[in-house]
Amino acid sequence: MSDRRTFLSSFGVAAAALALPNPKLLQEMSHQAPPPLPDPSVYDRDEEAYWTAIRKQFLIPEDEVYLNNGTVGSSPLPVLHAIMKGYHDAESLAQRDPEDYPIWGYAAWNDFRDPLAKFVGCNRDEIALLRNATEANSYIANGIDLKPGDEVLMTDQEHPGGEHPWNLRAKRYGIVVKRVTLPKPVPDAQMVLNLFSEAISSRTRVIFFSHISTVTGVVLPAKQLCALARSKGILSAVDGAHVPGMMKLDLQDIGCDMYSSSPHKWLQATKGTGFLYVRDEVIDRLWNTIATEGWDDKKIRAERFQRIGSSNVPALCGLRAAIEFANTIGMERIEKRHRANANHILAEMTKRGALSWTSPDPALRCGIATVNVAPHTMPDTENWLWSQKKIRIRGGAPSKIRLSTPYYLLRKDIERFLASYDEYRKTKST
Repeated sequence: MSDRRTFLSSFGVAAAALALPNPKLLQEMSHQAPPPLPDPSVYDRDEEAYWTAIRKQFLIPEDEVYLNNGTVGSSPLPVLHAIMKGYHDAESLAQRDPEDYPIWGYAAWNDFRDPLAKFVGCNRDEIALLRNATEANSYIANGIDLKPGDEVLMTDQEHPGGEHPWNLRAKRYGIVVKRVTLPKPVPDAQMVLNLFSEAISSRTRVIFFSHISTVTGVVLPAKQLCALARSKGILSAVDGAHVPGMMKLDLQDIGCDMYSSSPHKWLQATKGTGFLYVRDEVIDRLWNTIATEGWDDKKIRAERFQRIGSSNVPALCGLRAAIEFANTIGMERIEKRHRANANHILAEMTKRGALSWTSPDPALRCGIATVNVAPHTMPDTENWLWSQKKIRIRGGAPSKIRLSTPYYLLRKDIERFLASYDEYRKTKST
Protein backbone atom coordinates (compact mmCIF):
# COMPACT_ATOMS: atom_id res chain seq x y z
CA MET A 1 0.00 0.00 0.00
CA SER A 2 2.87 2.37 0.74
CA ASP A 3 4.16 1.99 -2.82
CA ARG A 4 0.73 2.91 -4.14
CA ARG A 5 0.49 5.93 -1.85
CA THR A 6 3.93 7.08 -2.97
CA PHE A 7 3.04 6.65 -6.62
CA LEU A 8 -0.31 8.39 -6.25
CA SER A 9 1.25 11.25 -4.30
CA SER A 10 3.35 12.11 -7.34
CA PHE A 11 0.13 12.80 -9.26
CA GLY A 12 -1.15 14.92 -6.39
CA VAL A 13 2.04 16.93 -6.41
CA ALA A 14 1.73 17.36 -10.16
CA ALA A 15 -1.81 18.67 -9.89
CA ALA A 16 -0.74 21.23 -7.30
CA ALA A 17 2.35 22.27 -9.21
CA LEU A 18 1.13 22.61 -12.77
CA ALA A 19 1.80 26.33 -12.74
CA LEU A 20 5.23 26.01 -11.13
CA PRO A 21 8.50 25.85 -13.11
CA ASN A 22 9.64 22.44 -11.90
CA PRO A 23 11.42 20.57 -14.72
CA LYS A 24 12.26 17.65 -12.41
CA LEU A 25 8.61 16.90 -11.63
CA LEU A 26 7.81 15.00 -14.82
CA GLN A 27 11.05 13.05 -14.49
CA GLU A 28 10.15 12.03 -10.95
CA MET A 29 6.66 10.96 -11.96
CA SER A 30 7.87 9.01 -14.97
CA HIS A 31 10.53 7.15 -13.00
CA GLN A 32 8.42 6.33 -9.92
CA ALA A 33 7.52 2.69 -10.57
CA PRO A 34 3.90 1.65 -9.90
CA PRO A 35 3.24 -0.94 -7.18
CA PRO A 36 3.64 -4.60 -8.22
CA LEU A 37 0.72 -6.80 -9.14
CA PRO A 38 -0.25 -9.59 -6.72
CA ASP A 39 1.59 -12.88 -7.00
CA PRO A 40 -0.26 -15.18 -9.43
CA SER A 41 -0.42 -17.84 -6.72
CA VAL A 42 -2.89 -15.66 -4.82
CA TYR A 43 -5.41 -16.35 -7.58
CA ASP A 44 -5.18 -20.08 -7.01
CA ARG A 45 -5.72 -19.70 -3.26
CA ASP A 46 -8.41 -17.01 -3.21
CA GLU A 47 -9.75 -15.46 -6.41
CA GLU A 48 -11.57 -12.61 -4.67
CA ALA A 49 -8.41 -11.70 -2.72
CA TYR A 50 -6.53 -11.61 -6.03
CA TRP A 51 -9.04 -9.26 -7.68
CA THR A 52 -9.14 -7.14 -4.53
CA ALA A 53 -5.40 -6.61 -4.92
CA ILE A 54 -5.83 -5.82 -8.63
CA ARG A 55 -8.50 -3.24 -7.73
CA LYS A 56 -5.80 -1.23 -5.91
CA GLN A 57 -4.11 -0.58 -9.26
CA PHE A 58 -6.94 1.77 -10.23
CA LEU A 59 -7.53 5.39 -9.19
CA ILE A 60 -11.30 4.93 -8.85
CA PRO A 61 -12.06 5.88 -5.22
CA GLU A 62 -12.70 2.93 -2.95
CA ASP A 63 -16.16 4.25 -2.07
CA GLU A 64 -17.24 4.39 -5.72
CA VAL A 65 -18.80 1.50 -7.64
CA TYR A 66 -18.13 1.83 -11.36
CA LEU A 67 -20.41 -0.10 -13.70
CA ASN A 68 -19.81 1.69 -17.00
CA ASN A 69 -16.70 0.27 -18.62
CA GLY A 70 -18.87 0.01 -21.72
CA THR A 71 -18.39 3.75 -22.16
CA VAL A 72 -14.88 4.22 -20.82
CA GLY A 73 -12.51 2.27 -18.60
CA SER A 74 -10.06 3.45 -15.98
CA SER A 75 -6.38 3.11 -16.84
CA PRO A 76 -4.44 1.28 -14.10
CA LEU A 77 -1.28 2.66 -12.52
CA PRO A 78 1.20 0.89 -14.85
CA VAL A 79 -0.54 2.47 -17.82
CA LEU A 80 -0.41 5.92 -16.23
CA HIS A 81 3.26 5.40 -15.45
CA ALA A 82 3.97 4.45 -19.07
CA ILE A 83 2.14 7.54 -20.34
CA MET A 84 4.08 9.86 -18.03
CA LYS A 85 7.37 8.22 -18.96
CA GLY A 86 6.37 8.58 -22.60
CA TYR A 87 5.82 12.30 -22.13
CA HIS A 88 9.18 12.63 -20.36
CA ASP A 89 11.01 10.85 -23.17
CA ALA A 90 9.12 12.68 -25.92
CA GLU A 91 9.44 16.17 -24.51
CA SER A 92 13.15 15.77 -23.77
CA LEU A 93 13.70 15.91 -27.56
CA ALA A 94 16.94 14.01 -27.10
CA GLN A 95 16.58 11.37 -29.82
CA ARG A 96 19.83 9.99 -31.27
CA ASP A 97 18.81 10.66 -34.86
CA PRO A 98 18.33 14.41 -35.52
CA GLU A 99 15.54 13.47 -37.97
CA ASP A 100 13.71 11.40 -35.34
CA TYR A 101 10.78 13.20 -33.72
CA PRO A 102 8.12 11.90 -31.32
CA ILE A 103 5.28 12.39 -33.80
CA TRP A 104 2.97 9.43 -34.35
CA GLY A 105 1.45 9.52 -37.85
CA TYR A 106 4.53 9.64 -40.04
CA ALA A 107 6.16 6.28 -39.35
CA ALA A 108 5.58 2.57 -38.73
CA TRP A 109 5.83 2.57 -34.91
CA ASN A 110 6.26 -1.19 -34.98
CA ASP A 111 7.27 -1.27 -31.31
CA PHE A 112 3.61 -0.47 -30.64
CA ARG A 113 2.01 -2.32 -33.55
CA ASP A 114 3.80 -5.61 -32.86
CA PRO A 115 2.38 -6.27 -29.37
CA LEU A 116 -1.06 -5.07 -30.47
CA ALA A 117 -1.09 -7.35 -33.52
CA LYS A 118 -0.09 -10.32 -31.39
CA PHE A 119 -2.76 -9.47 -28.80
CA VAL A 120 -5.61 -9.34 -31.34
CA GLY A 121 -4.40 -12.15 -33.60
CA CYS A 122 -3.20 -10.63 -36.85
CA ASN A 123 -0.06 -9.62 -38.72
CA ARG A 124 1.60 -6.26 -38.07
CA ASP A 125 1.11 -5.14 -41.67
CA GLU A 126 -2.66 -5.57 -41.33
CA ILE A 127 -3.08 -3.10 -38.47
CA ALA A 128 -3.03 0.69 -38.24
CA LEU A 129 -2.83 2.72 -35.05
CA LEU A 130 -5.65 5.23 -34.93
CA ARG A 131 -7.43 7.17 -32.19
CA ASN A 132 -10.71 5.30 -31.73
CA ALA A 133 -13.24 3.03 -33.40
CA THR A 134 -15.21 5.98 -34.80
CA GLU A 135 -12.18 7.13 -36.77
CA ALA A 136 -11.55 3.59 -37.99
CA ASN A 137 -15.20 3.14 -38.99
CA SER A 138 -15.04 6.40 -40.93
CA TYR A 139 -11.98 5.09 -42.79
CA ILE A 140 -13.94 1.99 -43.72
CA ALA A 141 -17.14 3.77 -44.78
CA ASN A 142 -15.28 6.36 -46.85
CA GLY A 143 -12.60 4.05 -48.20
CA ILE A 144 -14.59 1.31 -49.94
CA ASP A 145 -15.58 1.89 -53.57
CA LEU A 146 -19.38 1.96 -53.68
CA LYS A 147 -21.83 3.23 -56.29
CA PRO A 148 -25.23 4.87 -55.76
CA GLY A 149 -27.73 2.15 -54.91
CA ASP A 150 -25.15 -0.22 -53.44
CA GLU A 151 -26.31 -1.52 -50.07
CA VAL A 152 -24.65 -1.74 -46.68
CA LEU A 153 -26.38 -4.11 -44.28
CA MET A 154 -26.12 -3.48 -40.53
CA THR A 155 -28.08 -4.05 -37.32
CA ASP A 156 -30.40 -1.61 -35.56
CA GLN A 157 -28.11 -1.69 -32.50
CA GLU A 158 -25.05 0.10 -33.87
CA HIS A 159 -23.16 2.81 -32.01
CA PRO A 160 -23.46 6.29 -33.61
CA GLY A 161 -19.73 6.09 -34.37
CA GLY A 162 -20.39 2.99 -36.44
CA GLU A 163 -23.73 3.85 -38.01
CA HIS A 164 -23.30 7.49 -38.98
CA PRO A 165 -20.21 7.21 -41.20
CA TRP A 166 -22.41 5.07 -43.47
CA ASN A 167 -25.36 7.49 -43.12
CA LEU A 168 -23.10 10.34 -44.22
CA ARG A 169 -22.00 8.34 -47.26
CA ALA A 170 -25.63 7.52 -48.04
CA LYS A 171 -26.70 11.17 -47.83
CA ARG A 172 -23.79 12.43 -49.88
CA TYR A 173 -23.27 9.67 -52.47
CA GLY A 174 -26.52 7.73 -52.62
CA ILE A 175 -25.60 4.37 -51.16
CA VAL A 176 -28.36 2.55 -49.26
CA VAL A 177 -28.16 1.61 -45.58
CA LYS A 178 -30.39 -1.36 -44.64
CA ARG A 179 -30.93 -2.48 -41.06
CA VAL A 180 -31.62 -5.85 -39.52
CA THR A 181 -33.77 -5.58 -36.39
CA LEU A 182 -32.33 -7.67 -33.56
CA PRO A 183 -34.70 -8.93 -30.88
CA LYS A 184 -34.15 -7.97 -27.24
CA PRO A 185 -32.82 -10.36 -26.18
CA VAL A 186 -31.24 -12.31 -29.04
CA PRO A 187 -32.17 -15.95 -28.30
CA ASP A 188 -29.45 -17.72 -30.29
CA ALA A 189 -26.84 -17.33 -33.01
CA GLN A 190 -28.88 -19.04 -35.71
CA MET A 191 -31.57 -16.37 -35.54
CA VAL A 192 -28.94 -13.68 -36.19
CA LEU A 193 -27.57 -15.59 -39.17
CA ASN A 194 -31.05 -16.11 -40.56
CA LEU A 195 -31.93 -12.42 -40.23
CA PHE A 196 -28.80 -11.35 -42.10
CA SER A 197 -29.13 -14.05 -44.74
CA GLU A 198 -32.73 -13.06 -45.46
CA ALA A 199 -31.79 -9.36 -45.73
CA ILE A 200 -28.96 -9.84 -48.24
CA SER A 201 -29.85 -8.76 -51.76
CA SER A 202 -28.08 -8.60 -55.10
CA ARG A 203 -27.08 -5.01 -54.19
CA THR A 204 -25.47 -5.85 -50.84
CA ARG A 205 -21.78 -4.93 -50.91
CA VAL A 206 -20.89 -4.69 -47.20
CA ILE A 207 -22.10 -6.33 -43.99
CA PHE A 208 -21.29 -4.11 -41.01
CA PHE A 209 -22.08 -5.09 -37.42
CA SER A 210 -20.90 -4.67 -33.84
CA HIS A 211 -19.11 -7.70 -32.46
CA ILE A 212 -20.59 -6.68 -29.10
CA SER A 213 -23.60 -4.38 -29.27
CA THR A 214 -23.40 -1.13 -27.34
CA VAL A 215 -27.19 -1.26 -26.87
CA THR A 216 -27.60 -4.65 -25.19
CA GLY A 217 -24.12 -6.14 -24.92
CA VAL A 218 -25.03 -9.12 -27.09
CA VAL A 219 -21.97 -10.90 -28.50
CA LEU A 220 -22.89 -11.55 -32.12
CA PRO A 221 -21.61 -14.66 -33.95
CA ALA A 222 -18.88 -12.74 -35.76
CA LYS A 223 -17.08 -15.69 -37.31
CA GLN A 224 -20.26 -17.11 -38.82
CA LEU A 225 -21.43 -13.71 -40.07
CA CYS A 226 -18.09 -13.05 -41.75
CA ALA A 227 -18.19 -16.51 -43.35
CA LEU A 228 -21.70 -15.77 -44.63
CA ALA A 229 -20.49 -12.50 -46.16
CA ARG A 230 -17.51 -14.11 -47.84
CA SER A 231 -19.65 -16.90 -49.27
CA LYS A 232 -21.71 -14.22 -51.04
CA GLY A 233 -18.73 -12.14 -52.21
CA ILE A 234 -19.60 -9.41 -49.69
CA LEU A 235 -17.10 -7.45 -47.57
CA SER A 236 -17.39 -7.82 -43.79
CA ALA A 237 -16.59 -4.92 -41.46
CA VAL A 238 -16.84 -5.33 -37.69
CA ASP A 239 -17.09 -2.67 -34.98
CA GLY A 240 -15.17 -4.27 -32.12
CA ALA A 241 -15.07 -1.32 -29.73
CA HIS A 242 -15.97 -3.49 -26.72
CA VAL A 243 -13.99 -6.63 -27.46
CA PRO A 244 -10.22 -6.17 -26.80
CA GLY A 245 -9.67 -6.59 -23.09
CA MET A 246 -13.15 -8.00 -22.46
CA MET A 247 -12.65 -11.34 -24.19
CA LYS A 248 -9.96 -13.10 -26.18
CA LEU A 249 -9.78 -11.86 -29.77
CA ASP A 250 -8.31 -13.63 -32.80
CA LEU A 251 -8.97 -11.61 -35.94
CA GLN A 252 -7.58 -14.16 -38.36
CA ASP A 253 -9.82 -16.83 -36.85
CA ILE A 254 -12.88 -14.57 -37.14
CA GLY A 255 -12.09 -14.07 -40.83
CA CYS A 256 -13.39 -10.50 -41.14
CA ASP A 257 -12.16 -8.14 -43.83
CA MET A 258 -12.00 -5.09 -41.53
CA TYR A 259 -12.21 -4.52 -37.79
CA SER A 260 -12.21 -1.37 -35.66
CA SER A 261 -11.78 -0.88 -31.93
CA SER A 262 -11.37 1.53 -29.00
CA PRO A 263 -9.09 -0.08 -26.37
CA HIS A 264 -9.89 2.67 -23.86
CA LYS A 265 -12.91 0.63 -22.80
CA TRP A 266 -12.20 -2.89 -21.60
CA LEU A 267 -8.44 -2.97 -22.18
CA GLN A 268 -8.20 0.11 -19.90
CA ALA A 269 -5.82 1.75 -22.40
CA THR A 270 -5.13 5.44 -22.93
CA LYS A 271 -8.07 7.54 -24.08
CA GLY A 272 -7.46 8.40 -27.70
CA THR A 273 -5.99 5.08 -28.80
CA GLY A 274 -7.69 2.84 -31.33
CA PHE A 275 -6.90 0.64 -34.27
CA LEU A 276 -8.05 -0.40 -37.71
CA TYR A 277 -7.47 -3.94 -38.95
CA VAL A 278 -7.64 -4.61 -42.68
CA ARG A 279 -7.12 -8.14 -43.99
CA ASP A 280 -4.09 -8.17 -46.28
CA GLU A 281 -6.09 -9.23 -49.33
CA VAL A 282 -8.37 -6.20 -48.87
CA ILE A 283 -5.82 -3.48 -48.06
CA ASP A 284 -5.36 -2.40 -51.67
CA ARG A 285 -9.13 -2.01 -52.07
CA LEU A 286 -9.44 0.57 -49.29
CA TRP A 287 -8.80 4.25 -50.03
CA ASN A 288 -7.25 6.56 -47.45
CA THR A 289 -9.46 9.16 -45.81
CA ILE A 290 -6.60 11.32 -44.51
CA ALA A 291 -3.72 11.95 -46.90
CA THR A 292 -0.16 12.85 -46.06
CA GLU A 293 3.25 11.44 -47.05
CA GLY A 294 2.91 7.72 -47.78
CA TRP A 295 -0.86 7.66 -48.32
CA ASP A 296 -0.52 5.90 -51.70
CA ASP A 297 2.44 3.65 -50.87
CA LYS A 298 1.01 0.14 -51.15
CA LYS A 299 4.26 -1.42 -49.97
CA ILE A 300 3.70 -0.22 -46.38
CA ARG A 301 0.33 -2.02 -46.29
CA ALA A 302 -2.01 -0.95 -43.45
CA GLU A 303 0.57 1.48 -42.10
CA ARG A 304 -0.62 4.01 -44.68
CA PHE A 305 -3.92 4.30 -42.78
CA GLN A 306 -2.11 5.51 -39.66
CA ARG A 307 -0.34 8.27 -41.56
CA ILE A 308 -2.58 10.89 -39.92
CA GLY A 309 -0.06 13.64 -39.16
CA SER A 310 1.20 14.71 -35.76
CA SER A 311 -0.45 12.96 -32.86
CA ASN A 312 0.19 11.76 -29.32
CA VAL A 313 2.98 9.17 -29.03
CA PRO A 314 2.78 8.87 -25.21
CA ALA A 315 -0.78 7.62 -25.70
CA LEU A 316 0.70 4.66 -27.56
CA CYS A 317 3.01 4.00 -24.62
CA GLY A 318 -0.10 3.64 -22.51
CA LEU A 319 -1.70 1.31 -25.05
CA ARG A 320 1.34 -0.96 -25.01
CA ALA A 321 1.38 -0.95 -21.20
CA ALA A 322 -2.33 -1.84 -21.13
CA ILE A 323 -1.61 -4.86 -23.32
CA GLU A 324 1.22 -5.89 -21.00
CA PHE A 325 -1.07 -5.45 -17.98
CA ALA A 326 -3.78 -7.66 -19.52
CA ASN A 327 -1.23 -10.28 -20.56
CA THR A 328 0.26 -10.36 -17.08
CA ILE A 329 -3.12 -11.07 -15.54
CA GLY A 330 -4.08 -13.37 -18.42
CA MET A 331 -6.99 -12.94 -20.81
CA GLU A 332 -8.45 -16.31 -19.82
CA ARG A 333 -8.73 -15.13 -16.22
CA ILE A 334 -10.05 -11.75 -17.28
CA GLU A 335 -12.73 -13.18 -19.56
CA LYS A 336 -13.76 -15.73 -16.94
CA ARG A 337 -14.14 -12.94 -14.37
CA HIS A 338 -16.16 -10.78 -16.76
CA ARG A 339 -18.57 -13.61 -17.48
CA ALA A 340 -18.95 -14.58 -13.83
CA ASN A 341 -19.65 -11.01 -12.71
CA ALA A 342 -22.13 -10.36 -15.52
CA ASN A 343 -23.94 -13.66 -14.97
CA HIS A 344 -24.26 -12.93 -11.27
CA ILE A 345 -25.57 -9.39 -11.62
CA LEU A 346 -27.97 -10.43 -14.40
CA ALA A 347 -29.41 -13.26 -12.31
CA GLU A 348 -29.91 -10.97 -9.34
CA MET A 349 -31.58 -8.26 -11.41
CA THR A 350 -34.01 -10.70 -13.01
CA LYS A 351 -34.88 -11.99 -9.53
CA ARG A 352 -35.91 -8.42 -8.79
CA GLY A 353 -38.29 -8.33 -11.74
CA ALA A 354 -36.04 -6.67 -14.31
CA LEU A 355 -36.59 -7.79 -17.90
CA SER A 356 -33.37 -9.11 -19.42
CA TRP A 357 -32.23 -7.76 -22.77
CA THR A 358 -29.11 -9.90 -22.42
CA SER A 359 -29.05 -13.14 -24.40
CA PRO A 360 -30.01 -16.32 -22.52
CA ASP A 361 -27.27 -18.06 -24.52
CA PRO A 362 -24.02 -17.81 -22.49
CA ALA A 363 -22.02 -17.76 -25.73
CA LEU A 364 -23.77 -14.52 -26.71
CA ARG A 365 -22.86 -12.52 -23.62
CA CYS A 366 -19.73 -11.65 -21.68
CA GLY A 367 -19.06 -8.53 -19.58
CA ILE A 368 -22.30 -6.56 -20.09
CA ALA A 369 -25.74 -7.23 -18.62
CA THR A 370 -28.60 -5.09 -19.92
CA VAL A 371 -32.04 -5.02 -18.33
CA ASN A 372 -35.27 -3.06 -18.60
CA VAL A 373 -36.46 -1.81 -15.20
CA ALA A 374 -39.85 -0.30 -16.09
CA PRO A 375 -41.69 1.51 -14.62
CA HIS A 376 -38.52 3.21 -13.34
CA THR A 377 -37.15 5.65 -15.90
CA MET A 378 -33.88 7.23 -16.89
CA PRO A 379 -32.17 9.42 -16.04
CA ASP A 380 -33.86 9.35 -12.62
CA THR A 381 -32.51 5.91 -11.65
CA GLU A 382 -29.04 6.67 -12.96
CA ASN A 383 -28.87 10.07 -11.26
CA TRP A 384 -30.20 8.75 -7.92
CA LEU A 385 -27.64 5.94 -7.77
CA TRP A 386 -24.80 8.36 -8.44
CA SER A 387 -25.90 11.26 -6.25
CA GLN A 388 -27.05 9.13 -3.32
CA LYS A 389 -24.75 6.08 -3.46
CA LYS A 390 -21.74 6.96 -5.69
CA ILE A 391 -22.64 4.15 -8.07
CA ARG A 392 -22.22 4.83 -11.79
CA ILE A 393 -24.32 2.94 -14.31
CA ARG A 394 -25.34 3.69 -17.91
CA GLY A 395 -29.02 4.39 -18.38
CA GLY A 396 -31.01 4.53 -21.59
CA ALA A 397 -34.47 5.85 -22.38
CA PRO A 398 -36.95 5.02 -21.21
CA SER A 399 -36.08 2.29 -18.66
CA LYS A 400 -32.86 0.57 -19.73
CA ILE A 401 -29.87 -0.08 -17.47
CA ARG A 402 -26.62 -1.29 -19.01
CA LEU A 403 -24.35 -2.79 -16.37
CA SER A 404 -20.69 -3.32 -17.26
CA THR A 405 -18.84 -5.73 -15.00
CA PRO A 406 -15.06 -5.26 -15.38
CA TYR A 407 -12.69 -7.67 -13.69
CA TYR A 408 -11.72 -5.17 -11.00
CA LEU A 409 -15.36 -4.96 -9.90
CA LEU A 410 -15.54 -6.81 -6.58
CA ARG A 411 -18.43 -8.98 -5.41
CA LYS A 412 -18.99 -6.61 -2.49
CA ASP A 413 -19.41 -3.81 -5.06
CA ILE A 414 -22.08 -5.80 -6.88
CA GLU A 415 -23.87 -6.49 -3.61
CA ARG A 416 -23.71 -2.79 -2.78
CA PHE A 417 -25.28 -1.92 -6.12
CA LEU A 418 -28.05 -4.48 -5.63
CA ALA A 419 -28.81 -3.21 -2.12
CA SER A 420 -28.88 0.36 -3.40
CA TYR A 421 -31.16 -0.58 -6.27
CA ASP A 422 -33.51 -2.25 -3.78
CA GLU A 423 -33.53 0.92 -1.73
CA TYR A 424 -34.29 2.99 -4.83
CA ARG A 425 -37.21 0.74 -5.74
CA LYS A 426 -38.57 0.96 -2.20
CA THR A 427 -38.23 4.74 -2.21
CA LYS A 428 -40.12 5.03 -5.51
CA SER A 429 -42.89 2.67 -4.43
CA THR A 430 -43.82 4.68 -1.34
